Amino acid sequence: MKRLINILLLLCAVSAGLSAQTDRREVRAGNRKFKKGDYKEAEIDYRKAVVKDSLSVAGAYNLASTLYKQEDWEGADKSLQSIKEVAPATENAARWHYNCGDVALQKKDYAAAVKAFREALLLTPDDLDAKENYIYAKKMLQNQQNGGGGQNQDQNQNQDQQDQQQNQDQQDQQDQQQDQNQQNQQDQNQDQQDQQQQQQQEQKISPQQAQQMLKAIQAKEKETQDKVKKEKAEMLKSRQKEKNW
Repeated sequence: MKRLINILLLLCAVSAGLSAQTDRREVRAGNRKFKKGDYKEAEIDYRKAVVKDSLSVAGAYNLASTLYKQEDWEGADKSLQSIKEVAPATENAARWHYNCGDVALQKKDYAAAVKAFREALLLTPDDLDAKENYIYAKKMLQNQQNGGGGQNQDQNQNQDQQDQQQNQDQQDQQDQQQDQNQQNQQDQNQDQQDQQQQQQQEQKISPQQAQQMLKAIQAKEKETQDKVKKEKAEMLKSRQKEKNW
């Protein structure tokens, strides 16, 4: 990631330098928006500058910068290549080669990246970032030629990520199923406990006890009925006496 961050910071720094070499309103406006991070708006201004002057190094270079920020590698490469006849002859030639190499890396065109960083090093031998990127591009090119790197390596990394995600999904499903099984087992155990408790309560009352309870209830009802009959008889007897008197 350090390699890419250094490149992006370099793009920002070059934008300000190039704008001083041109006296175009669109480029200056684009630079202000670029510094604020309004890359889409900056792109519009830079495109206006390129329309007015198709060989404007500042306009095309900064347009490539803002397209790079938006991860439009094809667009950035096209913008840089539009000034390949004039940019190498300017004081910013090393930076132009450097950024051509970085865009080539993003496109996984490692042969073009090696060539671009080599040109940048010829102009600025002490550029450590260019040297690091040159070594990296050569290594990726060799791997790509041997069939073990470049795009294949990226595909392998993507496959590893997919495998990891798939394994994680399977683990999540297993955990979820295990939790469900545990819950079902707990519910089943609770049902069994409730059923056992109910059976134990029913077993506590024997048939003899149940019969005795029934007889006790019947005796209580008979006692109540006898009491009611007695009270009615006494009331009837009292009425008869009153009538005879």
